[in-house]
Amino acid sequence: MEAENLSKGLKEISVAEFFEKNKHILGYSNPAKALVTCVKEAIDNSLDATEEAGILPDILVKITRVDKLTYRVVVEDNGPGIAKHQIPKIFGKLLYGSRFHVLKQSRGQQGIGISSVVLYAQLTTGKPTVVVSKTSRSEKAWRFEITIDTKKNEPEVVSQEQVEWHRLRGLRVEFEVVGSYVKGRRQSVYEYIRQTSIVNPHAKITFIDPDGNTYEFERVSYELPKPPKEIKPHPHGIELGNLIGMLRETRAKNLKDFLKREFVRVGDKTAEEVLAKSGLNGNVHPRKIGRSEAKRLLEAFKEVNILPPPTDCLSPIGEELIVKSLMTCFKPEFVCAITRKPKVYSGNPFLVEVGLAYGVGCEKAQIMRFANRMPLLYQQGGCALTKAVEEVNWKGYGIPQAKNEIPNASIVFLIHLASTNIPYTSESKDAISNIPEITEEVRLALQEVGRRLKSYLDRKRIVQDKRRKESVLLKIIPLLAKKSAEILEREEIDVDRVVARIMGKVYVKRVVTGNTVKLFVANYTKSKRSFKLYEIHGGDGGNKTEVWDLDLNPDEEVSLEYVSSGRILNRKPLVEGLDADLISGADLFLE
Repeated sequence: MEAENLSKGLKEISVAEFFEKNKHILGYSNPAKALVTCVKEAIDNSLDATEEAGILPDILVKITRVDKLTYRVVVEDNGPGIAKHQIPKIFGKLLYGSRFHVLKQSRGQQGIGISSVVLYAQLTTGKPTVVVSKTSRSEKAWRFEITIDTKKNEPEVVSQEQVEWHRLRGLRVEFEVVGSYVKGRRQSVYEYIRQTSIVNPHAKITFIDPDGNTYEFERVSYELPKPPKEIKPHPHGIELGNLIGMLRETRAKNLKDFLKREFVRVGDKTAEEVLAKSGLNGNVHPRKIGRSEAKRLLEAFKEVNILPPPTDCLSPIGEELIVKSLMTCFKPEFVCAITRKPKVYSGNPFLVEVGLAYGVGCEKAQIMRFANRMPLLYQQGGCALTKAVEEVNWKGYGIPQAKNEIPNASIVFLIHLASTNIPYTSESKDAISNIPEITEEVRLALQEVGRRLKSYLDRKRIVQDKRRKESVLLKIIPLLAKKSAEILEREEIDVDRVVARIMGKVYVKRVVTGNTVKLFVANYTKSKRSFKLYEIHGGDGGNKTEVWDLDLNPDEEVSLEYVSSGRILNRKPLVEGLDADLISGADLFLE
């Protein structure tokens, strides 16, 4: 009787009802983070939709302050729009989407993101979310007002109608939520959009904040990312329960065909080897395979050497675009980037990209973390990407650092993890779990950019030392030359030439006698030098450029001569093909 009484209180809970009471799990833990999460989910949807349709994203984000605690958020894009019959399900049903069963890199996967925004809006303000979608320039847009029936996890359409909309096609989402807009913090809406623009250089994002300020994040690339391709599961990443489910659902007529059809990197030879190791008959129907046979199959997968999965399911940013984005955003003194070759963890392909910008005006290093081109603003201390930065010995690269801490230097680290399955620490997708294969790749990439930074800093120190020595010599040698000339009763020596010889530079001197111009060029470096020398002269009749291609061995000297047709237009001779620190008596040629 007691058991029956207890069982009367049991009832099914819908996923919407669960998240309604546990909204913090999805990132709505406080007003400031909630506002960031709402904007994040809408932008991610827009980026995914435009890229899949082959359209360069043009996104508008506008936040308006309704009252002290409430904000109206509008996100518009120029994507393909959403078909009328799909709008209620996409926005009004949690765990409804197209990417959960697809193995390829994408921002969203669970089908929770944008519908969780609708849920949070109705929970905090009681207002429906307004969705405007236009799929064709020749048709009107559809306008929906949507809420969620949390008891059933089903959409409730408050209203729907056709309306005029200025866009040729696209999507507009508008919702009111309780939130807090913060400025000047690393965890803010502005910072999320700024970081999103850095790792999505092909996107243009316009942001209008609650004070009416407009920020334009222009695209720095007009090339869309290479679209990732869908792949099938890899045998080394499958678990027993999933394998049993696949055996029950497959359309394959026999076990051998099942292995070849349902898994990547499994051909005739590999399938036969797996069957031999497991002792199973390849002609048996997959649905007749029981739990014990499935377990033997799983053990056989581990014993067979199977090629890693293909990596065209990933879409890296690329070293060139990372450098370009960091240069545009931070204007650093030095910048570099590395894209590691794809690797695999638990059958899931992944790759790591790291960018480093040095000399950006901050006292302590900043870490920008990204997963499938999405910024991770929260839980930095609990993220494997941060731990990887802290565990690298940056002192070995000439960067001050307390033990197991972020370096004390003017550096920005950009770390991007791309994978078919990002191992987040929670549903709110704020941090990456400590997967050994991933942390090792991050560490190796960080060490590579560290070596490049050290090479730059070493060169910089050498140049600074040379400049200090040259400065001292230029003060002392003229005095010695003048005194020596007086004592010996001779003409003073060419001080600049002496200093160039001591400092190991290419020395250039111009002597003008009437219309005749003589140039003396000497290579006082320790290496052969190939470069061009320019002189520009002329008058009202037009300018003329003299060009010499020179190849000088160490201590080799040449004399050049030309007749000037008028005034010499460059203050000093111009050199192309040498670093400025190797030149004395001439300027760099700048086109």
